[in-house]
Amino acid sequence: MKVSTVNVNGIRAAARKGMHEWLRGEDPDVILMQEVRAEAEIASDLLGEEWETVTVPCRIKGRAGVLIAVRRGRALVCDTRTILDDHETDADSGRWLEAVIEAEGRSLRVISAYFHSGEKDTPKQDAKMAHLPRIGARLAELFASGEDVLVCGDFNIVRSQLDLKNWTSNHNKRAGVLDEEIAFLDEWIAAGWRDVVRDLAGQVQGPYSWWSQRGKAFDNDAGWRIDYHFATPGLAARAREFSIVKAVSYEARFSDHAPVNVIYA
Repeated sequence: MKVSTVNVNGIRAAARKGMHEWLRGEDPDVILMQEVRAEAEIASDLLGEEWETVTVPCRIKGRAGVLIAVRRGRALVCDTRTILDDHETDADSGRWLEAVIEAEGRSLRVISAYFHSGEKDTPKQDAKMAHLPRIGARLAELFASGEDVLVCGDFNIVRSQLDLKNWTSNHNKRAGVLDEEIAFLDEWIAAGWRDVVRDLAGQVQGPYSWWSQRGKAFDNDAGWRIDYHFATPGLAARAREFSIVKAVSYEARFSDHAPVNVIYA
């Protein structure tokens, strides 16, 4: 089963810029999207009838939004959970979607997650830091359940200097590279979650999945690795290969993020 996660930076814009060419070329079985920024009916229509789609929009129009889609005939959505917890605010909405899917006789819980981006020393960062422990609480529940679980999405946090080309100029100066944020990812890894792409790639620089729209970040591959597949150990052991679909040029991108694919046996 091929699972792809991508922050589309607005599904309507992505569709205009080549999203469907990517879908045809990569042919994933399951898609997890973040920053959809559209109502469920619009997202479903844009993907097309070959996909069974579940979308949770943000209650603040034009922001966030998460989606899970499975290709009809290959997988089936059996159950969904559309909120992280009972403390969800308008700003937290459209950031967490779970679906139990069945494929080839196996059941798997997949999650499309979009963490707050934050901004150092601002209320945006306060919102991010309030959200992270609540995510951790849900992850602990999921891990304890014994299910195969896959959490994918734009976490807006790097794990180490391997995940960011310009580490020194950003570390503890910008959101996403603050030690107090990284500590949450470290805590989840220590609890047993596996960072699938890092496990497959090894201790190498990158591979990056996001590049700033500013300057020549894309051309110079001055990227960040902030889009993840976090899996429970049994599922992670079935991960066979990964790919990051970086566009051939800045102009050819349908989003400022690249899709991150993993094939699970």
